[in-house]
Formats: sequence, structure tokens, C-alpha cells
Amino acid sequence: MKVHSPEAALRGEPSYLWRAGQERRLQMMLLAGDVQQGHRVLIDGCGLGLYIQKLRKHCVNVYGLDIEFSRLLNSLVAPDTLACGSCERLPYADGSFDRVISHEVLEHVNNDAAAAREIVRVLAAPEKSRGKPGGRAIIFAPNRYYPFETHGMYWRNRYYFGNIPLLNYVPSRLRERLAPHVRAYLRRDLYDLFGGANVRILSHTVIYGGYDNVVARWGTAGYWLRSFLQSLEHTPLRWLGLSHFMVVEKVAPHKDLR
Repeated sequence: MKVHSPEAALRGEPSYLWRAGQERRLQMMLLAGDVQQGHRVLIDGCGLGLYIQKLRKHCVNVYGLDIEFSRLLNSLVAPDTLACGSCERLPYADGSFDRVISHEVLEHVNNDAAAAREIVRVLAAPEKSRGKPGGRAIIFAPNRYYPFETHGMYWRNRYYFGNIPLLNYVPSRLRERLAPHVRAYLRRDLYDLFGGANVRILSHTVIYGGYDNVVARWGTAGYWLRSFLQSLEHTPLRWLGLSHFMVVEKVAPHKDLR
């Protein structure tokens, strides 16, 4: 196995290149999240800012937050729209954003429940008088049923980067010892995180990866393999896919619905 630094384990690797897999996810964000010009959008865990850069072609007011200051220093976008901070304590006022995008970030934070609450807090509340719905959060997070753990593992106090077969299928206590640095989610886990009184789940599915490295290495065979795996998203075998893809919408608290 190729060995990487512990920093890669703690935060994951940001996107360095824009490839077919990222473009596919961008289109999912735009369509399912109904991202429109005029919206205020936050990328919660923006890395080097690739998604900010691409989203600004569709929506000007896109902002980014990341806990790694070094990544923000090397960002591809202007620093005046970036903030350094943790997902558990977002440095924004209540209701600041129409859309919040959390792309493969929740699995890395110290407290994912607190991070989920913060996402909901900064979403815009619905305005009944104007017929305006509440803000939406677009969530991508690792699927516990995927046959590989893509964030590596620890063995004898050493971190090994890469895809670890069947690690997600071992009992939770053992998995937490081998992969204490990252979570993988069942559907019910995400529903528990975002099942509050002032949130409703608009959509949820599981998707397969972009497999750009496979296509680059295997050519036409890799392309057909990717097409086959992504076609499984329309079958019950989607539950073995790489990532959960969920869209939630902020609603009025129950007391305001009477």
C-alpha cells in the first residue's frame, strides 16, 4: 500500500483536478438543489475552491469555508469570499444562505450532529407572506454499504491510504478501531442527523463514483465499467454505491404551522 501522511486521513484529500466525476456531481447539485442565480450559496468544507469556481458560472454569490487555512491560502478563488472555521461553529448569522453544500465533509468533522445543526441554522427560513420556501442543504456522504473504505485505515499505529476492501462490513467497534478518522453512514444515520422539527427531506438516494482514474487507466473498458456501475443507481443495487446524496429543506417550526 502507498503510505500518506496523517493529515490526509484527518481531512481527506481535496479535489485538485476537475474531471467527469466532479462535473457529474455539480450537475446533481444544480438540478436537485435547484440552485439559481441570485441565491447565496455556502460550500461548507470547500477545500481548494474548485466547486466554488464552477458554481459561480451558475450563481454569483458563492462562499466557502474550510478548517484548513493552508488550503484557503492556495484557493482558486478570491479570499474575500472565504472563511476559515469549523463546520460545528459556522461564522455566519442565522438564515444567511439559500443553499448549503456539504460535499463529503460530514465524515471528517469531530461532531457531525453539531455540524448538521449548524447547516440548518444558517439556511434561510421560509417566508409564508412571499410564498418563499426555506433554504436547502445538499449533502454527499460516504455509504456504509460500499464494499470499499476509500479513506484508508490504521494498522499498528500506521496510516495506510487507499481503498480497503470490506472494511465497512466489519462490526462497528472494530471498524472504529481501524478507521477512527472517518465515518461511513447508513440511511438512518443521515435521517437522524437531519430529522429535526424544522427540516424535511426532499430526496435521498445513493450514487456510484466517477471512477475517472479507472477510465484513464483502462480506456474504453474503464468507460464501460463506469457506465455499468452508474446504471445500477436505477436499481436496488444502488444501496451498494459510493455516496449518499440527500437534499433537505428548512421549514417553519411546528409551533408556527398551527
